[in-house]
Amino acid sequence: MIRILHTADWHIGQTLRGFSREHEHRRVFERLEEIVVERDVDALVIAGDVFDSQNPSGEAQQLFYNALVRLSRAQPRMATVIVAGNHDAAGRLEAPRPLLEAFNIRVVGNVRRHDGRIEAARHLVPIADVSGAVAAHVLAVSYPTAACLPNLTRLDGEAGSPVIAGVRSLYAELVDKLLGQLDGLPFVLTGHLHVAGGIESEGAERRILVGGQHAVPHGVFPSEASYVALGHLHKAQAIGRETVRYSGSLIPLSATEQPYAHGVTLVSMDGTQVVSEHIPIDRPVPFLRLPEAGDMRLTELGDHLTALGLPSDLAIHERPFVQVRLAREGLSPGFREEVDRIAESFPVRIVDARVATIPGALHAVILADAMIRLAERDPEDLFKLAFERAFGVAPDAAHLDVFHRARAEA
Repeated sequence: MIRILHTADWHIGQTLRGFSREHEHRRVFERLEEIVVERDVDALVIAGDVFDSQNPSGEAQQLFYNALVRLSRAQPRMATVIVAGNHDAAGRLEAPRPLLEAFNIRVVGNVRRHDGRIEAARHLVPIADVSGAVAAHVLAVSYPTAACLPNLTRLDGEAGSPVIAGVRSLYAELVDKLLGQLDGLPFVLTGHLHVAGGIESEGAERRILVGGQHAVPHGVFPSEASYVALGHLHKAQAIGRETVRYSGSLIPLSATEQPYAHGVTLVSMDGTQVVSEHIPIDRPVPFLRLPEAGDMRLTELGDHLTALGLPSDLAIHERPFVQVRLAREGLSPGFREEVDRIAESFPVRIVDARVATIPGALHAVILADAMIRLAERDPEDLFKLAFERAFGVAPDAAHLDVFHRARAEA
């Protein structure tokens, strides 16, 4: 039996409307330490977006390396595998690799080729069981930049997107070159990209594939993989089949993630049997929606904040994040400033203030709303509204894929 803990999208160094997340990261890392011991984890896989920025601060890097050391000391025999996401600078992340390997930590950055041949061996990480015998492998692949993919011009003649064909070719080439070294053992494949059909978090996730391509189908991952550990989307979810999964982020990274059950995924592999379990991680700081359902008038905001009954002396890093949902009636163009003014008297952090749309009045939402500029709206949201107005149902993944291709061409 091999137990692999799959996590991703730490986004260390992130701020939410200017508020630091350092306190929350420290707390969830403490919980990670407990989980790797409680579940006797053999390997920890971090599937990209370790940092929120490609140029992380010294404080963010210190927090990351402290977390790695503490995890390693908590479960000394555990292997740790880290790949770069689109937010990470792969070369920077990989730079201390010789030092990290002393702690059984393996960092894999961009794909490298020599004379056109991929250096596959650097992507293969053996995983030992409790007896010390190799019982599985991780085939670690970072976010596929244009330089990582095969020559896209060569793939232009193929049906469909050459970018999707390039991602498929990259994974197929790696598996083909390494399959003989796996000795028939199960292996986990990593990926940091958007797989079609996955639920996105508005305002927190970029559409990241090269060439304007939005997402790849789950079929790009070779069927030989026992489990595909994905990063990029922040909601824990399976895509296409149960063994292709996003672990989700450790904390909410935008106001729209308030309903998510954040945590990590424990993958247990016993021969061909693969079982995954989502392990929730309690939020270090509450993330509230006011009101809990529906909308309220701006004049009611103070009453809702009072009803929370929060201690007035809460430290700034312990104050709840609050998403405010407002009814449209009676709002003035400066309502956001008024929200902040009211909230100043309460120990909360307002991170989002949204206005209710008018059902069946799409033209009013798009054209006649003087309070919310068109530039502030996500084109995908407008497409979804227009589609629902025209057809009476929400667009599915195939419709969204066509929309994203049209948007990229535009």
